[in-house]
Amino acid sequence: MDAFEAIKNRRSVRAFTNEPVSDKEITKIIDAARWAPSAGNIQPWEFVVIRDPEIKRGLSVAALDQTFIEEAPVVIVVCANQLRSGSGYGSRGVNLYCLQDTAAAIQNMLLAAYALGLATCWVGAFQEEEATKVLKIPNGVRPIAIIPVGHPAEKTEAPDRRPLNEIVHHETFSRKQRI
Repeated sequence: MDAFEAIKNRRSVRAFTNEPVSDKEITKIIDAARWAPSAGNIQPWEFVVIRDPEIKRGLSVAALDQTFIEEAPVVIVVCANQLRSGSGYGSRGVNLYCLQDTAAAIQNMLLAAYALGLATCWVGAFQEEEATKVLKIPNGVRPIAIIPVGHPAEKTEAPDRRPLNEIVHHETFSRKQRI
């Protein structure tokens, strides 16, 4: 699959069929994530794969009752290991690099799932402390995103995007140029 096609056509999906997602597919998605770039190649990501309905329900509640999370056959929670990033980069690693690194891994996951014909949604709206309790995440590791994975039960339209001439600056932030 062409990378540009995947970037432009992947959508956030919030309705899934009951069709199962194989362990092989989940492994491919997580393998794509681990190839993301990371500061100093520290690779601070951790992945929790959830199929258990009760745990998915707990995450759904933690995510402000976004029930589509528990309806997905599989949920992957991407966590940032702040201790790993901090050991290499101190507070900047803890407060920034581990977030950037996991975000890159998440984008790889979304694109890999799309390439496999699967649907995902990047859920960032959740009560972090509650998700931490549900998943028994240790200190120094932080849940960053909840990613439901499944076969799409809906077709979603592309959202509008700001035009390039509104977002591209040249040389300094104040100098815009038409593209």
